Amino acid sequence: MPRFLAALVFASLALVTPAHADGTSEAAWAALARGAVALIRHAETSGGAGDPPDFRLNDCDTQRLLNARGRQQAIALGEVWRRRGVIARRVMSSQWCRCVETAILMGIGPVQPFAPLNNLFGRYEASQAQVAALRPLVAEWKGPGALVLVSHGSTILAFAGVSPAEGEIVVVEPEPANSRGVRVVGRIPPPR
Repeated sequence: MPRFLAALVFASLALVTPAHADGTSEAAWAALARGAVALIRHAETSGGAGDPPDFRLNDCDTQRLLNARGRQQAIALGEVWRRRGVIARRVMSSQWCRCVETAILMGIGPVQPFAPLNNLFGRYEASQAQVAALRPLVAEWKGPGALVLVSHGSTILAFAGVSPAEGEIVVVEPEPANSRGVRVVGRIPPPR
């Protein structure tokens, strides 16, 4: 009997959050349509982690940038966003060039740089302050329209407890009772 119940629970969970063949989470898309928050890790880059030692925030030539596939991925993110009919009421991005470029190439709305979304890789001392600055923005967000935050894996991990792939969308909603202040509704894998 326990095996039967386990199989029944597993089957019912699959019915609650069905996924298309492309792996998208229907629960995540439904939440975005209601006005949830999308945490998007920048699209694919030239590889590695962090930035070169001579990195400067105001000079894209010194940073790790999107590669050709990453630019295509960012465009595809915007296309699936429009195909789904999800409205982005506000689009904010880390000041790092790979995030700004991802947000611009998505083409779902004007992009506003927002320092609390900046990369925490190698800057972990900034984690507490940046997460504290993000919490009220997300906690006070209400639809209609989604809040789109383009950032880095390290920053999304610090904020939501999830380490996304490049180009992946983590959908969250405010949940004051949770120690992080948000709950993860679902994840949408990067476009192929």
